[in-house]
Parts: sequence; C-alpha cells; structure tokens
Amino acid sequence: MTNDAKTARIRELNDELRTKGRALNGRIVAMGGLVNDTPEKRHQVFAAVVNYDAWTTGDDPYGEHDFGKVIVDGEAFIWKIDYYSLDEADGSEHPEDQKTTIRVLTLMYAEDY
Repeated sequence: MTNDAKTARIRELNDELRTKGRALNGRIVAMGGLVNDTPEKRHQVFAAVVNYDAWTTGDDPYGEHDFGKVIVDGEAFIWKIDYYSLDEADGSEHPEDQKTTIRVLTLMYAEDY
C-alpha cells in the first residue's frame, strides 16, 4: 500500500468513527471537565465534531482528519483521534488496519489540553 493510500485509509476510518460515532475497534471518550458535564452537553459537543469540516494544514497536516476544534455555546472544545495497538500498550504500527488498531476519539474542553 502506498503512503497516499495509507493516509486515505486512515482518514476514511477516522471519518467513520467521527461521523458515525462507531467503528470496529473504535471508541469515543470525554476527558477533563467535559466528563462532569451533562450527557446533553457531551452530545452537543459530539454533534459539532460530527459536522466538523474546517480542515486546515495547521490542524490536519497529514490529511488524516484526526484533530479539530469546535465551538459549542461559546465554549471551545478540541477533539483528537489516537491509534493504539490491540493490547493498548503502545501506539499502533498500522493505523490504516482497523483489525490491528484501537482508534480512540477524545473530546475535551480546549482549556483542558
């Protein structure tokens, strides 16, 4: 698989988790202050992430659609997708392969970063 094909596959898998809220070996977690917010607030933040399309080379330099910032009710949130090995001991060596990678989308207040 070429590097361009790997990047395209990673982007496809990231977009699947980000826009559908589910993917094989994918999960979504909240951290920081967002954990203590209401389920409705977490849902609003995730809905903003689902609709995110403001890709820039600054936030998405590798074209993987793995990071972004959204504003919900005047508050800034960031989200990030990371790739782990199935045992979660290390980063995934093949994030383009969903059968060997756990993909985690983390949502948080920007100030918690």
